[in-house]
Amino acid sequence: MDPILIIGIILFTGFIAGEICSRIGLPKVTGYIIAGLILNLGLTQFIPESFVDKTGLVTNIALAFITFSVGGTLIFSKIRTLGKSIILITLMEAEFAFIFVAAAFILLGPAVIPSQHELLVYFVPIGLLLASMASPTDPSATLAVEHEYHAKGEVTSTIMGVAAFDDILGIINFSLAIAAAKIFIASEPFVIQSVIDPILRIALSVLTGVVFGIMLNLLIKITRKETEGVLITLIIGFLALCYGVAGLMDSDELLSTMVMGIAVVNFNVEKDKIFKILERYTEELIFVLFFTLSAMHLNFSVLVSNYLFILMFVFFRSAGKYFGTFAGGKISKASPAVQKYAAGGLVPQGGIVIGLALIVQHYQVFASVSDIILNVVIGATIIHEIIGPVISKFALLKAGEISKT
Repeated sequence: MDPILIIGIILFTGFIAGEICSRIGLPKVTGYIIAGLILNLGLTQFIPESFVDKTGLVTNIALAFITFSVGGTLIFSKIRTLGKSIILITLMEAEFAFIFVAAAFILLGPAVIPSQHELLVYFVPIGLLLASMASPTDPSATLAVEHEYHAKGEVTSTIMGVAAFDDILGIINFSLAIAAAKIFIASEPFVIQSVIDPILRIALSVLTGVVFGIMLNLLIKITRKETEGVLITLIIGFLALCYGVAGLMDSDELLSTMVMGIAVVNFNVEKDKIFKILERYTEELIFVLFFTLSAMHLNFSVLVSNYLFILMFVFFRSAGKYFGTFAGGKISKASPAVQKYAAGGLVPQGGIVIGLALIVQHYQVFASVSDIILNVVIGATIIHEIIGPVISKFALLKAGEISKT
């Protein structure tokens, strides 16, 4: 089948499924994932396997856009005005989710799913990698509920503030988890270099993002009178360069493109125009391609055999979010409503975590666990995107920030 025809089928199927989900009150991303499941080789033989196996370029470009946009939410002036409660809640809920999921898979994994694999070379890497993907939150579902019911108040503001920043902690957790998981899965002895290497890798990733961010800012300043098409070309070009150079230097591509977004949003006078252009012209296309293609990688046999892992991930991540939000709210002396209900808006998940799971597949050292990681994450994302809006609405309703309907 002609590859161009396949791309057209993917875009059209994803768009239609997204619109249907939007009409019935679910996030569009849920529809994109469902479209990918419909086109999945395990369900239909419509799309050739050879095509699905060669979609890495598209998903990597999409990831560069997504992480750049995540970095664009980290505005220094906004952090200063948000107050310590949101900062503490973000830190606690993100890291509690990491700890809860890691502990669950490492301690309970062998009992839940008996395996011939050893604890240290199988369940510990799975636990660490999945735990790093427990931190991020997808605020789109909560944002949709907020707009639909005109929610306004302290809980709503806290949820949106926290959701804007915990993706960043998730990427940092992921970089550290990759380094730690390599030690266990490759059975390498622990040496001090094992600690130094991930720190240097993160530092190099940050430096790469800063350099490309500064270069992009300078070029945009020179060409600020040019058309929006020129601006989009520059952004796409620099995102590809930043992602590619980071890969060549064995640093973290996602962290680099995210830092590039941070540099642009904080030091570019055209920042509002840049991110609005991306949202207006590229976001929908990127999301349809990324989520639909991601679900096409799903292995149904692995999904079915690991359904307990999916349920464990959803349960312990949610528990970590709740206890972390409560603890952060308590320490920062946030209102009782924030302590009790803000976690409800932090349940939805998608976007970047699927990207992180796809990144794991690129590492040959994780070949024995990468399919499980991807299928658990996609399975959990489907659950989160379905129940997320319902839980968000319930939390905001209990907080008294939307009218009863």
